[in-house]
Amino acid sequence: MSARILFITGRLAEASLRRVLDGIESKDFTYEINQLGVSVAALITADMLKRRLKAVNHFDQILVPGLCAGNMDELTEYYGVDVKKGPVDLKDLPEYFGSPARRHSLQEYSVKIFAEIVDAPDLNIEQILQRATAYKEAGADVIDIGCLPQNPFPHLESSIQTLKAEGFETSVDSLNDQELLRGGRAGADYLLSLSEKSLWIADEVASTPILIPSDGSGNESLYAAIEIMAKKNRDFLADSILNPIHFGLTDSIVQYYELRKHYPEVPIMIGTGNVTELTDADTIGITAVLMGIASELEAAAILTTEVSGHACTAVAEADLARRMMHAAKSDSSLPRGYSDGLLALHEKKPYPSTADEIRELANQIRDPSFRIQVSQEGLHIFNRSGLFEATDPFDLYPHLAVEDDASHAFYLGVELARAQIAWQLRKRYLQDRILSWGCVTQPEAVGEEYDPVGTTKQLSMKRDKTAWFSKSSSLQRVAPATFISLPWEFNIKMIAF
Repeated sequence: MSARILFITGRLAEASLRRVLDGIESKDFTYEINQLGVSVAALITADMLKRRLKAVNHFDQILVPGLCAGNMDELTEYYGVDVKKGPVDLKDLPEYFGSPARRHSLQEYSVKIFAEIVDAPDLNIEQILQRATAYKEAGADVIDIGCLPQNPFPHLESSIQTLKAEGFETSVDSLNDQELLRGGRAGADYLLSLSEKSLWIADEVASTPILIPSDGSGNESLYAAIEIMAKKNRDFLADSILNPIHFGLTDSIVQYYELRKHYPEVPIMIGTGNVTELTDADTIGITAVLMGIASELEAAAILTTEVSGHACTAVAEADLARRMMHAAKSDSSLPRGYSDGLLALHEKKPYPSTADEIRELANQIRDPSFRIQVSQEGLHIFNRSGLFEATDPFDLYPHLAVEDDASHAFYLGVELARAQIAWQLRKRYLQDRILSWGCVTQPEAVGEEYDPVGTTKQLSMKRDKTAWFSKSSSLQRVAPATFISLPWEFNIKMIAF
């Protein structure tokens, strides 16, 4: 039997919501819409719902707008029916009901992340602990203590012991046999890395070694090391070494493939830093592809670094990517629809409304509050006085009549700057919300269930001197036109100054 869902919305979005729901193919639910008697769905609160919505016994679920303020658990108890928030934008409802992401919490993963502190000898123990804590919060499972060839590391043992006392799994990464031996004796869980020539270290300590080929020998020497460790019944991981682009990347991927074919059950490690650090490209996409390769190879672990400034979120990116790949592999599916966290620069559906739809909405507005929306054509700002469109906020300012209202002018300046950035980068813009940059930034809490009704969040804003603004733009005074398909929330809040 299909579920019976009651959708809550406002007057202006009702017709658009009905069209979107009717357009969902192969629905496994029936529905009714309750227009709660407010113009804008974004203004609906839990208390308002209690006052205006009475008997709902014949429904299995109530779906309220994504920005509805209040406690959904309390509403569920009040009505005796499951109450949930839908997406912020009603045009995302087809994905909301059809996305595999709804079947996964992304809590599971199959690849461990080793995060290397590459300059550990130059840091004191407190700094190493701080770095380790940050990596763990970003998703790292093992803290890899990197050693530097020309730098003495007298506090190696105490660093390991301090991290272990704080509950961290640790590894030591060195080209020096004696440092590896010291690290193992101090209690490191893993040693990076041992070749066929240095396997004697594994006989001296209990640490799990990561095995690598001898210099320039390819997989042949790695296979020999694997056979030796297997005969000793010792745990290990095998790493064929991922090389940088134009220095053997493709060949090294082939070697990982051959390693897996030769040893179907051997746990494999892949070091991603040679590609993420040594390529001047955003690491988030590179990491996604490398984690996809790791998933296909059924790798047990990756080693990643955050040395270059452009690789400063590599651990968090790898954490989300491994979860997405695990979920997609479990579903025998493409890694799509599980999370938007790896879409930092662009979005799949940046413009929920067309310019004509926004113009039709503007024609319905009868109050002085400004609405700001973005379409493929540019920025749109409107209230009862009219609609103005441009691609440069500076062209809009003379028409807003806020010269004598500094707080309002500041607010509109911030919002229009965000809107222009969203338009330039083809990102989704929601008025009164910071732009989403995926997992590379801390997300703003959107529609928190326990946010006090009627409060305004105070967000810290970092100033960036980058020249975001394009000087080539056009401004038009527009007469509202055809019918609009509205976002569920209208992407706005009513702002009074």
